[in-house]
Amino acid sequence: MEHIEDSQFDDGIDPSVSPFESVGSNTTPDTVFSPPDSPVSKHALLENSRLLARKKLSALTLEEKVSLLTGADFWRTKSIPSKGIPSIKTSDGPNGARGGIFVGGTKAALFPCGISLAATWNKDLLYTVGQHLANEVKARAANVLLAPTVCMHRHPLGGRNFESFSEDPLLTGKLASQYIKGLQSRGVAATIKHFVANEQETHRNTIDSVVMERPLRELYLRPFEIAVREANPWAIMSSYNLVNGVHADMNTFTLRDILRGEWSYDGTVMSDWGGTNSTVESIKAGCDIEFPFSTKWRFDKVLKAIEEGKLTQEDIDRAAENVLTLVERTKGDDMSEEEPEREDNREETRALIREAGAEGLTLLKNEGGILPINPTTARVAVIGPNANRAIAGGGGSASLNPYYRTLPLESIKKLAKQEVAYAQGCHIYKWLPVASPFCTDKSGKLGVTLEWFSGDKFQGDIIVTQRRTNTDLFLWDSAPLEQLGPEWSAIATTFLTSTTTGKHTISFMSVGPGKLYVDGKLALDLWDWTEEGEAMFDGSIDYMVDVDMVAGKPVELRVEMTNELRPISKQKVFHMTHKYGGCRIGFKEEDQVDYLQQAIDTARDADVAVVIVGLDSEWESEGYDRQNMDLPSDGSQDRLVEAVLKANPRTVVVNQSGSPVTMPWADRVPAIIQAWYQGQEAGNALADVLFGLRNPSGKLPSTFPRRLEDTPAYHNWPGENLQVLYGEGLFVGYKHYDRTRIPPLFPFGHGLSYTNFEYGRPSLSQKVLTASAPIHLVMAVTNVGPVAGSETVQIYVRDEKSALPRPEKELVAFEKVSLEPEETKHITISLDKYAVGYYNTSIPAWVAEEGTFTVLVGASALDIKYSVAFEVKESFTWTF
Repeated sequence: MEHIEDSQFDDGIDPSVSPFESVGSNTTPDTVFSPPDSPVSKHALLENSRLLARKKLSALTLEEKVSLLTGADFWRTKSIPSKGIPSIKTSDGPNGARGGIFVGGTKAALFPCGISLAATWNKDLLYTVGQHLANEVKARAANVLLAPTVCMHRHPLGGRNFESFSEDPLLTGKLASQYIKGLQSRGVAATIKHFVANEQETHRNTIDSVVMERPLRELYLRPFEIAVREANPWAIMSSYNLVNGVHADMNTFTLRDILRGEWSYDGTVMSDWGGTNSTVESIKAGCDIEFPFSTKWRFDKVLKAIEEGKLTQEDIDRAAENVLTLVERTKGDDMSEEEPEREDNREETRALIREAGAEGLTLLKNEGGILPINPTTARVAVIGPNANRAIAGGGGSASLNPYYRTLPLESIKKLAKQEVAYAQGCHIYKWLPVASPFCTDKSGKLGVTLEWFSGDKFQGDIIVTQRRTNTDLFLWDSAPLEQLGPEWSAIATTFLTSTTTGKHTISFMSVGPGKLYVDGKLALDLWDWTEEGEAMFDGSIDYMVDVDMVAGKPVELRVEMTNELRPISKQKVFHMTHKYGGCRIGFKEEDQVDYLQQAIDTARDADVAVVIVGLDSEWESEGYDRQNMDLPSDGSQDRLVEAVLKANPRTVVVNQSGSPVTMPWADRVPAIIQAWYQGQEAGNALADVLFGLRNPSGKLPSTFPRRLEDTPAYHNWPGENLQVLYGEGLFVGYKHYDRTRIPPLFPFGHGLSYTNFEYGRPSLSQKVLTASAPIHLVMAVTNVGPVAGSETVQIYVRDEKSALPRPEKELVAFEKVSLEPEETKHITISLDKYAVGYYNTSIPAWVAEEGTFTVLVGASALDIKYSVAFEVKESFTWTF
């Protein structure tokens, strides 16, 4: 593929959408990547990857070096076959390797989301998850996983909190390090992201995160620092936002001074997709490669900058060498043709996902020993909007097409010996469900017929005809641009057949101009829509139309759409006329029953009522933040819980969400499980824990507040005039609740078990900590209950007196221990300089101050069992 020159886009077509040749194919085009007849060479991971990269660099022309600094297409790096440089392929994302197609691509293993993995507090498990993810990446014919996500949980409304780990930087960094080690142990590169201060989705491309240096270093940079020190991720992704006035991809302070300078990072820095914001500044700051393919900032502009003396040969060599180092680490000189993506549905991976899911489930409350439920004798009512749906993950880059899904209702039925009753209780739709299950294409097969025209006027012959099985037709990365060119129009036709007679509802959302016809009549005209919705990749709000339908009688839906940019006002703002188009068609049949009354009746007749509520990928997603902390929608789930509890006092509430939700009923409900998003084994993992086949051992990686108003960033969210002030400083999460004495609903680190644990009094190996000699804490943990279980011992440290304000306590270590009944194990935890230091900008350096430090041993941030003190006799400092 020849590089697309800027002159080709004088009419304002977005060059970063997808290069024409690259979309919709699982194989690599021969002309730009790897020729099919290249010999296969075995590549061992070598410590001298950089030396090999430097050797290859020396053979390249300036133009070839510059060509490496931008992706070759949406997911791949540029190859130079004549110089023995292959292309490598990247893949989203944090909880599974999706492959090259965003919606409906190759089936893949869907792991629990980041916060669920963090709730396990299990470093060994995260390492194993990384290893299995590496297998999945290879099955997608990829070499680089765009994960893990380590953005902090600054506020409960963050749209990608589910994808990240925690509100605490140490927990995040330690778990991310193991995840990275597992991935890279099998030759797949990790891409830790998003660097840095990227804690919200609102205006994420343009928001300026204004944060003082001390919290920047102690909170937001710290997970990356831990990972670089302990795991050396082969790639780091810069974030979209600005950091103190400078975009992250061109921020010399964070990228050059800290990452490359202080930390001596030797990996590759890539931009987030579309997150490059300059030519000269981004390269000089250390953003090595721009993704995806684009002519906006690099190529000829880089060559011109060199001619003008704004960039040097050294700048180009440094960036190109870093790109080549990533290629060497993952693929070496393997010039074989890229294999097609494939499925690799392994039994051991399925078992791991089920184990990780069960271990992440967090038992928040269990009064009266309602849990576990006796599967032999108990009559169980399963109730709720999420009970018979597979709520497996959040939305955005973390989404994929799983090998399979498990439903809580079905999994509970499989284990229960008595009859299981079910009631839906309420709806929680943000958008109507996709119409796909009710749709057939022109040939009568499940799906939609797509007929594509070259140009945006529906003129000439139909160039491409496709069948899509999903009525989510956001065509962000899957339009056949190679055949159509940069401007296109398309007609989507499907036949919608309802199962009941009634006044049913059809919804329509359009990315570019769009019109929906029902049986030939114009029903919704969104050709010039102006009101934007919350879809991740831009789009209108969801418009609805009611249609009288007869059961079994199909209705023709036809959509006319183009990829012209909407709203029209954006064409001037972004200096382009065309981007990506598409639409989404939803459908809901008219309700025939009183769902709430049905739930009450079902609960009343059961021994135990299990109410499964929560959010889903429409409410929590990349691309937008949550609007409030309440369960959607309009209080329907809270009313359901209250009604079921009144009908049956033996009620268990299971909440599926990737971040805290308001629980106005929490003090009255006897048992609560926080179930997160558990991937493809969500239903089975939940059933295992409900019936006691697995003992829950999850601990909250983030505080659950009672009210949104109690949260640290409440006054500074989501900012104003494209600036957000991190005004809470160091006091994020439990550090804020400690400082303000505001009691949370459930504290950081909280999680119950079906057994009980007894902590022994801790002892220290010595009473003085020095820069070179760590202290070892030794203690015993005993399972004094009736069943086997696992407990996470949390170690916090308090600086009794410091020159600058510090949190009341900070997590410095944690260990998870598994015990049989009456078993005792001794654990040893090392406390070094990182356990006592804080960053003093006046030095500037990390400092361990002379004085007394108290070690607090607890089962949560509020459940402290013992304390023991040690000293730093003489202050000392360090940089990394």
